Amino acid sequence: MQTKQLGNSDLFITPLGIGSWAMGGTGWDYAWGAQDDAASIAAIHRALEFGVNWIDTAAVYGLGHAEEIVAQALAGWSGKRPYVFTKCGLRWDDRGHIQRVLKADSIRRECEDNLRRLRVETIDLYQIHWPADTLAEIEEGWSALAQLQREGKLRWIGVSNFDVAQLQCAQAIAPVTSLQPRYSLVHRDIETDILPFCGREGIGVIAYAPMASGLLTGAMTRERAAALPPDDWRRREPDFNEPKLPQNLALVERLRAVGQRHGRSPGEVAIAWTLSRPAVTGAIVGVRSPVQAEGVMRAGELKLSAAEIAEIEGS
Repeated sequence: MQTKQLGNSDLFITPLGIGSWAMGGTGWDYAWGAQDDAASIAAIHRALEFGVNWIDTAAVYGLGHAEEIVAQALAGWSGKRPYVFTKCGLRWDDRGHIQRVLKADSIRRECEDNLRRLRVETIDLYQIHWPADTLAEIEEGWSALAQLQREGKLRWIGVSNFDVAQLQCAQAIAPVTSLQPRYSLVHRDIETDILPFCGREGIGVIAYAPMASGLLTGAMTRERAAALPPDDWRRREPDFNEPKLPQNLALVERLRAVGQRHGRSPGEVAIAWTLSRPAVTGAIVGVRSPVQAEGVMRAGELKLSAAEIAEIEGS
């Protein structure tokens, strides 16, 4: 696969990265339902066999479990080691309740926990998962990341879900390597100011949920959405319920029509659309099995024409 430089870093990443959110399994607020660990490890290995060279995870996914699965997968991988990206700033208590915390001492403790679970000495990209409520706490958290980078525990530092004002706040303290925003055909709000800002500032963009959390894969139907298990966070998500679901499924049919001409799935076309944006460096694609990896991990090779993009967008 071709690679692109991620922001100001020396990391050259493939168009797609492995997303491990669902690999955290069940038992926390934003779980995707039960997940087999062996299937997760096999999915990571299959994606790496396709040439993908980075994995994105986070402390909060499965309350630490996803990071442990990533470590197990890499321990059993004999090929070239991929980059490992993880996140901090979402802490949980003994009952699993999650809150945003960017205090310096908390960040430092989290980093040590990340390193331990991932079984690494240095994290390739460390990201603030969500901004805190105040700019003062954002400044404190970002300053802590910058210090950990100087100490060699982190190679590069980035943020996730930040707006322009929050990015500017961080930039005033230390360079921001990357932003991880939600971005897909269903969620395009970052196009107005965030993507242009990142383009001007040379901040890499790694989009998450390019298939809208499974909505644009072509496998989601009204019946399947209604039958999502109680512990799947998507059951509560407006995109998967009336009145939004019918218009989202209509979008899937436009993706399907374009995909049929290329021998590709709707999900692959959705990913290719996200990657067609010049400011986007790469996209995170969640996979839960080797079969899923085989179905999407070559989507970065698909190039859409301007006419196809207009057709997909319904313009």
